[in-house]
Amino acid sequence: MSIVTFWNDDREQTGKTLTSVAVATRMAIERNNRILLISTSFQDPTMKNCFWGNEVQRNLKLFGGKVTNIAVENGIEGLIKLITANKLTPSAITDYTKVVFKGRLEVITGLEGIKGNSFEENYEEYKKIQKYYTELIKMANQYYDMVLVDLDKTIIREVQEEILKASNLNVLVLSQKKVNLDRYKELVEKNDEINSPKTLPVIGKYTRHSKYNVRNITRYLDEKKEIDVVPFNLLYFEAAEEANVTDLFLKLKNVKDTSDENYIFMQDVLRLMEKIIKRLQELQMKMRWENVIN
Repeated sequence: MSIVTFWNDDREQTGKTLTSVAVATRMAIERNNRILLISTSFQDPTMKNCFWGNEVQRNLKLFGGKVTNIAVENGIEGLIKLITANKLTPSAITDYTKVVFKGRLEVITGLEGIKGNSFEENYEEYKKIQKYYTELIKMANQYYDMVLVDLDKTIIREVQEEILKASNLNVLVLSQKKVNLDRYKELVEKNDEINSPKTLPVIGKYTRHSKYNVRNITRYLDEKKEIDVVPFNLLYFEAAEEANVTDLFLKLKNVKDTSDENYIFMQDVLRLMEKIIKRLQELQMKMRWENVIN
């Protein structure tokens, strides 16, 4: 059981949420694991739009289970109420999730707030619940094989640091812009946690036509191995707006032309997924070894 957090430390749009969704979806298709994807956002429909849009939830029949269309209700409010009442158990979390692939992928979308309330009123509520995210994530890790967290940068710094510390692996999603790469280099120099195997840098919304291609970025950042990327893909971008990500991934999984940009996209997502799993295994082995010698 592992916690993997996707984050960035900049105001730059890096494709962090779509990177986490891509990894979660590919992992659910490829592996027979129980996965929970958590958004910590406020009034950001990006993750919800990937799977359901505004009104309905589709429970796909790919891995068994009954296909239904039901109204989507945000589960984070109910979970927070259970936490504050000291009644939340790991197995109860699944009652408040939305199912993507039955038995494989469930999602907790971000806080939307109460309809009719002002933005300010809903944001005050969001600030109040932020402190409970770490507890929720830790408890979910007792039930799911993998907990993937999309860490919103508007969450207060203290809570961000708590979540990053609680995670087994932190995927730092960067952009190709030089200013963003320079910011990462500064973080590596100042922060031992970032300059460690626990942090995995990834380029989101990647385009190979940029001067800062993967080879040059790897060299510029002085990385020992080629940095991973999730390319910008037009079909994925559109599917993420139309609640069609799962269907798209199942379709593109069968593309065999190695020169096709959709094949390249799917392979890069698969490569990142495998890198995450391998890094987690390496970190777990290191921890076991340290426990033995100590």
